[in-house]
Amino acid sequence: MHSNNNARCIMVQGTSSNAGKSVVVTALCRLFAKRGFQVAPFKSQNMSLNSYTTQENAEIAMAQVLQAEAAGIEPSYHMNPILLKPKEDFISQVIVHGKPAGDMNFYHYQNNFRGEALKAIKTSLDVLKKNYEIIVIEGAGSPAEINMQDVDLANMKIAELADADVLLVADIDRGGVFASIAGTFALLREEDRNRIKGIVINKFRGNLDILMPGIRQIEEIVGVPVLGVLPYDENLKLPEEDSASLSEHKYQENEKISIGVLRFPRIANFTDIDPLEYEPDVGIKLIELCDEIRGVDALILPGTRNTISDMVAVSEAGLVDEIRDISREIPVFGLCGGYQMLGSKIIDESFKESKYGTVNGLGLLDAKTHFGGGDKIITQSQGELLGEGIFKSLKGDLVNGYELHEGTTILNKSKPLLRIIKGCGNHPHSHYDGAVNGYVVGTYFHGIFHNFRLRRFFTNYLRVIKGLDSLGFIKDDFKDIKKFSIDRLADIFENNVDMNVIESLLEE
Repeated sequence: MHSNNNARCIMVQGTSSNAGKSVVVTALCRLFAKRGFQVAPFKSQNMSLNSYTTQENAEIAMAQVLQAEAAGIEPSYHMNPILLKPKEDFISQVIVHGKPAGDMNFYHYQNNFRGEALKAIKTSLDVLKKNYEIIVIEGAGSPAEINMQDVDLANMKIAELADADVLLVADIDRGGVFASIAGTFALLREEDRNRIKGIVINKFRGNLDILMPGIRQIEEIVGVPVLGVLPYDENLKLPEEDSASLSEHKYQENEKISIGVLRFPRIANFTDIDPLEYEPDVGIKLIELCDEIRGVDALILPGTRNTISDMVAVSEAGLVDEIRDISREIPVFGLCGGYQMLGSKIIDESFKESKYGTVNGLGLLDAKTHFGGGDKIITQSQGELLGEGIFKSLKGDLVNGYELHEGTTILNKSKPLLRIIKGCGNHPHSHYDGAVNGYVVGTYFHGIFHNFRLRRFFTNYLRVIKGLDSLGFIKDDFKDIKKFSIDRLADIFENNVDMNVIESLLEE
């Protein structure tokens, strides 16, 4: 990297949440990187429960990790200086430069912490500007939230700070695309409106000829050109930004092997599941707490932003005995918060995690989790499989992951899953992670299924039970498809959007 104080910034904002800002930033990062520029993504403030630990042992949103991957660079907390993780009752954990700064409600954050947040945002933007030639900035929600304009930390305030021109992305799939474009312009202050230099219409499924008269009219109404229309591509496989977009279409069910994923009310880090979907013969079934949980070949309890509140929800849904019953027949795999639930007790005497205090777990592992003491664990991790339970023949294999958890777990009779080489695991002094009891497995390692050998071994275990052939350990479909999807996304963008205009904005 080299020092470059004249870094050029361009910002992508949307007419609404889920309009496609994130994918447009990903596409631009890949396109500029392919043109030989040193490019970095930036999102000043993100609200997401889908996060990752960087090499700096800092927590950032998964969307910026994907964008950094598209740019061909290592992710850093400077790419997402503020991360808000909704906890419950209008309270979020506020992550600043990758570390927790406390749990805050909206009022406290805006009135007492905004200056601190803005300082962190400015610092990070300056660092990126020094080290990269182009910064592609992502907004949040819509810039036209008129109730929030004076406290904005994510949209036009950031465009002003970075002196960036803005591309406005509008989602045509949900209908009313022209109204949303015109409405956004109508509600913005004049100086903010003047920053918007181009519009991109996203998720189009129809005949472009029919759309053209509308495009010509909207260009006249707002005085800004539509640079392109992006087709809706069902085949793109990229991580979702937040659980709101975990629609029924997120995962494909498959008739051969079905892996059930319990959809907790506060489900987090569901990208842990993504690699399983790319396994041949395997389909993912998202199971709501009111759904039937039988009929799957394995059950995963994913991460959660609030283990105790979601454990209470599982109990109230009457699922405790059902999960215990199926654990005698099929593998049950707990990840982070899901792992904590597998134990006998979750102890929270100081009500740190929720209003419920201490609760009973599922009792499938002889382990207890304690909340209340110590800092949040945020680290990249590596461990060696100890060869317990269903992973008997993988003894000695190394697996990589990352940890993002509060609470420490003490094992009694249950055997650990991994010996820690790097990271924390169950407890800062235990040197082990996870637990195994027959078919039941738990771990604090997010991203454990991103380890190809372990994932293929696990799915082969299910294939054999179903009378299917085992697969070899040659080709990691997940890695291949992810790279293919980023490249395909960039190609779709380049083929449908006027890149000349975007490049000329940066040259100015």
